[in-house]
Amino acid sequence: MKALVWHAIGDIRLDEVAEPQIEQPTDAVIRLTASAICGTDLHFIRGTFSDMKEGTILGHEGVGIIEQLGDRVRNFDIGDRVVVCSTLSCGYCPPCRSGNTAQCDNANPNGPQAGTCFFGGPQATGPIDGLQAEKARIPFAANTLVKVPEGVSDEQAILISDIFPTGWFGAEMAGIKRGETVAVFGCGPVGQFAIASALLMGAGRVIAIDPQEDRLAMARRQGAFTVNFEKEDPLEAIKTFTGGMGVDIAIDAVGVDSQHAHHGPAAKQAEQKKEQYRKEVQQVAPENSEHQHVRNGNWVPGDAPTQALEWAIQALKKAGTLSIIGVYPPAAQTFPIGMAMNKNLTMKMGNCNHHAIIPHLLELVRMGAIDPTQVLTQVEPLSDVVSAYESFDKRKPGWIKTELLPSQ
Repeated sequence: MKALVWHAIGDIRLDEVAEPQIEQPTDAVIRLTASAICGTDLHFIRGTFSDMKEGTILGHEGVGIIEQLGDRVRNFDIGDRVVVCSTLSCGYCPPCRSGNTAQCDNANPNGPQAGTCFFGGPQATGPIDGLQAEKARIPFAANTLVKVPEGVSDEQAILISDIFPTGWFGAEMAGIKRGETVAVFGCGPVGQFAIASALLMGAGRVIAIDPQEDRLAMARRQGAFTVNFEKEDPLEAIKTFTGGMGVDIAIDAVGVDSQHAHHGPAAKQAEQKKEQYRKEVQQVAPENSEHQHVRNGNWVPGDAPTQALEWAIQALKKAGTLSIIGVYPPAAQTFPIGMAMNKNLTMKMGNCNHHAIIPHLLELVRMGAIDPTQVLTQVEPLSDVVSAYESFDKRKPGWIKTELLPSQ
């Protein structure tokens, strides 16, 4: 079968690989009808999340049809249409039973203290072959799969595999109260769903910060106030929108590939931190910090790994709440802790507990409360996956979220 395979930093290929088989009685094998490209995948190709294993199939978002079931998977039938939770979970360990399915004790082959296990990730997360393929093996299928109800399309369901629940997780974790003002840093797909989730939870005002005009336009269509940090100082703009107080909640939906301003008033402050940011990039992307694996403008690491965090902390009111859902690797050890401590901030962060959230979001979509496909901008065949990655990586206008069709 065809699958997108990671070979090295800056080197991904659509390869012919063996079809997956049942390996454990808790497994299922599904035929993918939809998968998608996520910004997290780019971390592995840019080298800002290390220790990928050569030969790993990429991708952690999927919708498909069950073709094989292990003997211990008793809650599905062959032929069921399912959405794949991006993080794997057993469903019966203490973290799973408390709703913390991203911290399952059993899913990660590296042991109960290893933390989150997700598809298509580095050594520390498994590794487990991913979903940008024609078929996939699903470990712990009884909890890692969720049945898609009638009335929810594949296009809707693929957005509930990871990015919608992650955006929801970020807003829910922040404990948004009705009327509060929320700043969302990063208006990529997860940021868009953080905006949507904050508004669904009753936020009185959402401020969206990003350098890409197409992403900001999408945020405005949702009702967010928008700030382009390449044109104005985001902190000054946020002061204006909040009467000088700052926001109640800030959500970092960017992560380690954050970029600083290159134009406008915010560029001057970034220039003063040039050496700090250079060291941060060396810390998180040691094999590509000097652009050793950059090809034709692709696979460039973010040039300011802590920029979104710094702005988020500075934008918050005193005793505000910071919610971090952007991906940071274990190698990232720089954090403006003093700035946060001296504002009495509450900080919450982590990987999304997909299984605990996805059923609720499927029901919201089935009821017509929200249509997640408003964030979907591209639909491409799996056969063109490498070129789709290149366009998404360069943030070409219009490339916000890409669905892949493995059958084409």
